[in-house]
Amino acid sequence: MLKAFLSSGDMIADRRADRARQYADDGDYAAAAELMEQALGLTPYWAAGWSLLGDFHEKAGAISNAISAWRSLEAHDDEGLFGAKLKLAAYGAGSAEKGTAISYVEALFDQYAPHFETALVERLSYGVPTMLAGLLSATMAETAWERFELALDLGCGTGLMGDRIRAVVGRLEGVDLSAAMIAECAGKQCYDALHKGELVEYLNGFDGQADLVTAADVLIYCGALPPIFIAAHKAMRAGGLLVFSLEEHEGSEALFLRPSLRFAHSVEATRIALLASGFEVLRLERDTLRQDRGAPIKGMLIVARRL
Repeated sequence: MLKAFLSSGDMIADRRADRARQYADDGDYAAAAELMEQALGLTPYWAAGWSLLGDFHEKAGAISNAISAWRSLEAHDDEGLFGAKLKLAAYGAGSAEKGTAISYVEALFDQYAPHFETALVERLSYGVPTMLAGLLSATMAETAWERFELALDLGCGTGLMGDRIRAVVGRLEGVDLSAAMIAECAGKQCYDALHKGELVEYLNGFDGQADLVTAADVLIYCGALPPIFIAAHKAMRAGGLLVFSLEEHEGSEALFLRPSLRFAHSVEATRIALLASGFEVLRLERDTLRQDRGAPIKGMLIVARRL
């Protein structure tokens, strides 16, 4: 995971941290962690330093040391920008309660924004918006939908999803936690309105108005799905379509927090949650969503209809 390098305020500590990052870039994570421990000996209240140390230990395979570093990070990162609670939860050393990820996701994508599309599309073979748009088009061909009056794109990012549905939408709105992502998106002039905010709160501002809601690789950062489905149901008119993607896991749990700090969901639990929230599944396809650290990430592409 990318993190902006934030100065500790101590020149010697910063030099050691910079050297540690060089070791990490060369793949020597144990040496990187050793240097970071030296830097933190000089600046023990440096949240970004504890984040780096935990990540270096994790990559070196020293998980117990990583957990210790993340506990220190949690104590010094009041705003939760570095995702300590999520990191601890991913290794069974804590819980990812509601709201844990908001500040972390906002900070992460604020940093990602300038090179988001290059990193995701070109380097990681990312094609979720294109796949979801294809699934939507196939569904439209089999139903009465020819055009959508109001579409809400959740976690709109830089507008990859909006680009692909603009032609079949009258009014297109987007919402995202990251102001930097919204700024990048605004430059495309694809959306009729863009909003900075949390998606459930945003959906709660509508009452039976939307006929299309999309979420391309967004719910993987949200955890529990029922509150989102319930809010989407309230925001949508009867017959409207909910189109989204999820990472998939095959365990018995409804969801699972991966070390990537993204949630994976089970197919059956997702079906149950949709039905309980007032949706029927029209299409569910399983495919590779992207590459991550050289490995394919399997997931679900879903179109559901609001009853």
